[in-house]
Amino acid sequence: MWEQVHGTLRLAMFEAMNVAILIGATLVVAAAFTSLLSFRFGAPLLLVFLLVGLLAGEDGLGLKFDNLGAAYFIGSIALIIILFDSGYATRLSVLRLAALPSLALATVGVVLTAVLVGVAAEVILGLSWREGLLIGVIVAPTDAAAVFFLLRVGGITLRDRVRSTLEVESGSNDPMAIFLTLALVGVLSAGGDLSVGIIGDFALQLVVGGVGGLAAGVLIVQIVNRTQFDAGLYPIVVTALALMTFAVTGMLGGSGFLAVYVAGLVSGNARMRHAVALRRFQEGTTWLAQIAMFLTLGLLATPSQFPAVAVPALLLSAFLTLVARPIAVWVCLVAFRFSRQEMAFIAWVGLRGAVSIMLAILPIVSGLPSGRPMFNVAFVVVLVSLLVQGWTIGPMARFLGLIVPGRSGPVDRIELELPGSSAYEIVAYVVHPESAVARGHRIPRWARPSLVIRNGRTLRPHRAGRPEAGDRIYVITTPEYVGLLDGLFGGRAGADDPQLYGDFALAPDTRLADVARAYPVELVPGDGQLTAAQFLRRELSGAIEAGDRVPLGDVDIIVRRVSDSHEIVEVGLALEHGRVARPKIPLFQTPGEIADLVRRLVHRKGQGEPPSGASAA
Repeated sequence: MWEQVHGTLRLAMFEAMNVAILIGATLVVAAAFTSLLSFRFGAPLLLVFLLVGLLAGEDGLGLKFDNLGAAYFIGSIALIIILFDSGYATRLSVLRLAALPSLALATVGVVLTAVLVGVAAEVILGLSWREGLLIGVIVAPTDAAAVFFLLRVGGITLRDRVRSTLEVESGSNDPMAIFLTLALVGVLSAGGDLSVGIIGDFALQLVVGGVGGLAAGVLIVQIVNRTQFDAGLYPIVVTALALMTFAVTGMLGGSGFLAVYVAGLVSGNARMRHAVALRRFQEGTTWLAQIAMFLTLGLLATPSQFPAVAVPALLLSAFLTLVARPIAVWVCLVAFRFSRQEMAFIAWVGLRGAVSIMLAILPIVSGLPSGRPMFNVAFVVVLVSLLVQGWTIGPMARFLGLIVPGRSGPVDRIELELPGSSAYEIVAYVVHPESAVARGHRIPRWARPSLVIRNGRTLRPHRAGRPEAGDRIYVITTPEYVGLLDGLFGGRAGADDPQLYGDFALAPDTRLADVARAYPVELVPGDGQLTAAQFLRRELSGAIEAGDRVPLGDVDIIVRRVSDSHEIVEVGLALEHGRVARPKIPLFQTPGEIADLVRRLVHRKGQGEPPSGASAA
């Protein structure tokens, strides 16, 4: 009898396990297939994943999932993987370009946003100031998964400094928000008060997290380069080391999320063996992490509870998007010489995502009476952010005139790592019909192919002759040349468009005096001896990028091409002014505009009021 009961229980356990696996796998596949609709209609893909979870949940297909601890654990593991990959994909040149403004947004910006939203939440939701501040902290951070995905897969090319600032901010502002959320939840649970010591605790988390991440990044590089595992084990070992970095740093009192991001940054910018395999593995695991995180958080929510908080949540979302985030961005970036349009765009792309929903779990777990309404409010704010801001990133960038042509056109490239070598790899290209080589340009000596496949036939390079469109070209090269090869074998990126880059090219060392002899240009005394590159560097602020232009008399001097270090490589000349009129933004004044406004006000006041009885014409 006992054997029969035991067998029945074991059968029921296996059936439950099979059902759970089937449901989980079905949801992942459904989320993957919905990506086809997302790309077709332009919907933010992460919003689609979240909606799939909502539709499968308690108010949809009836799947009941209310394990808050499991949801937070799954979300944390997924966020570790996403942040490590975010750091791994961030180049040091990008970090140098945006480090200071991003750090300001990730610290001062988060605190200022939280305070402003906290005041609004106190008024709109009728909460205490501590609870309002907690809501503000929960929705203050931008989401790394949402920002990285929409900027890198969204099909738009932005100025490097704007894109880099948004990416680095989203990858580095989580520690501040997580720390403040835990501190406020602790205060509300214990009935205490915030103290000055919180600043020291946060500084300790940053220092330990930063140092731990640096050490972990160096360790990952050394392990990969000095061990002889099977090639398939390296991606698994690296992912496990990233998880260990989070755990060990947390046990030492540091920010594990910051440590993981820094470890990815260090290892991604070092020369490592199996780099191609690591990138491919991390791309797949990052997709899986995003799907798992957003599906789990979607299942956790109960949409039938949303109407009770819909109106205040929508008002709070509007305040966050239109008031709190823009003020925080302006305060943090006004000293870094961003233009009005750039600050307006950075303010608009303050996307909220899974991090805010994860943080909203903590008040419920801690037993706060307002925990569930806070969770529902945060969920609605995230939905609105992904729906409104996520769906309008492209149109907003076009409206503000911030889209620039990509440095390289469409590229069909496959990278293959040479075994036993970390210095070289094989790169295979399908020659684009509009590529430089297909249009007759000579292949440089450093880019000579090792093998050519044409119409299914394998040819030696000397027998293949000039490359033709559709040829598959195999080149042995070092990783730093891959970007140059993209420009050689890929499609054109708009470099021949006279509206963007001028009617013809000039050498960067062309003197303005020579330009003035040929075209109607009146030069300021002394400018004639300046080269075109020197003139552009003098007139343009910040990092110079392709497409920047400066009027010179009746012509425009344009930056056609820059190096990775933003040195001017090629200059263009437009015979007619082609600057696109940018919309006037009534906010985000730059320091120069503020100074000009003050001067006008002082001048107007200095003129005095008209005498008594005089006509005010």
